[in-house]
Amino acid sequence: MQKNLVRFRAFTLVELLVVIAIIGVLVGLLLPAVQSAREAARRMSCGNNFKQVGLALHNYHSAFKNLPKQMGGTVFCGTFGYVTGATPQQAGSTNGNELSAFPGLLPFMEQQALWEQISNVYEVQVGSPGTYFAAMGPHPNMNLDEQAAHLYEPWMAEIQTLRCPSDPGVGLPALGRTNFTFCVGDAIQQTNIGPGDPEGRFTSIPSQRARESCRGVFVNRMFTSFADIRDGLSNTIAMGEVITDLGDGDVRSVIGASAVELRTNPNACATMIDPLRPSFWLPGTPEAGTIPTNRRGHKWACGRVGYTGFQTILPPNRQSCTWNSSFGNVTDLLDEGVLSAASRHPGGAHVLLADGAVRFITDSIEAGNSGHASVRQNGTAMDPTLPTVPGSKSPYGLWGALGSRGSAEPIAADF
Repeated sequence: MQKNLVRFRAFTLVELLVVIAIIGVLVGLLLPAVQSAREAARRMSCGNNFKQVGLALHNYHSAFKNLPKQMGGTVFCGTFGYVTGATPQQAGSTNGNELSAFPGLLPFMEQQALWEQISNVYEVQVGSPGTYFAAMGPHPNMNLDEQAAHLYEPWMAEIQTLRCPSDPGVGLPALGRTNFTFCVGDAIQQTNIGPGDPEGRFTSIPSQRARESCRGVFVNRMFTSFADIRDGLSNTIAMGEVITDLGDGDVRSVIGASAVELRTNPNACATMIDPLRPSFWLPGTPEAGTIPTNRRGHKWACGRVGYTGFQTILPPNRQSCTWNSSFGNVTDLLDEGVLSAASRHPGGAHVLLADGAVRFITDSIEAGNSGHASVRQNGTAMDPTLPTVPGSKSPYGLWGALGSRGSAEPIAADF
């Protein structure tokens, strides 16, 4: 009797390797698409958070008829810093007029509980209970040791509305991170402190300089309103995106310190960038903030431009740098400088227009001559190596024009 044998043919080694190779190719093709889709979702979420901040700005303006002040707060009156008291009546610390505009926006960003902590006398809960800070809190530019000693927790709050999901930075050494900052214009002179001193007094020379060079929607230590934006709300940038520092020496988050005056050449710090790694500073580059907390976006409550401000001088994702000829005061981010918008999205960064719209501005936006002197007092339009005369158009092209509130420059509708 003959049996019919059925033979089953298995995969050969070659066929198996071919199948594995095909699967590998498909995975290699799909992974970038998955990563791109995830980044697109993060970018959309970032833009939505920015829109919420824009809505808060408009609601604040509707309530008070002006925008919140950068470098505002309680006036310096002899108890500047971190003075506490054993009773609410003895709490005497002031914030020295150095708050950012964010504390005032908190009630309009669904942060009423945090606002109540800040706007009332605050009792320390951890470390030294039974001591009190005055309403509106102490100086917001604390370092880690000062914060550990005084434990004013509201300044350390992480507010998710102020964060971009594409930025992985979290926690210390930052004391409350933000990816959104306020536009102080397209110039350098006086944009760090505006027209006033810490006591809120307007002095003649700084006031004149500020009137001529502080051309942004926000002017430190001075209230502005939508009525001041003569170029139109839809043609003027109110806020911009930045990255927070990850401790890697990125030129966008670690602020370099230049011995060359940036007002005459805003791009002077480019010589300190590593040519082999153009996103990072050369080893040994002096920093305008040797303390780990002194980095871009590291303190949402502090109004110093290094933390919560930017200018439309260098295009997005270029270096940030401050100028101090002696390097004698470079740890507090209070010097004049060039602070750029930046993001961890490929190819550009978000900006918030004064009308509340959020736009993505590419790194290649027309930005004029980045080595041209900026607008300042006693400027002249005759020589491009000298400061630009106040009232003239921005030397930084479309990007600069978008950052000035009243330079009367035509803006293309499709920027």
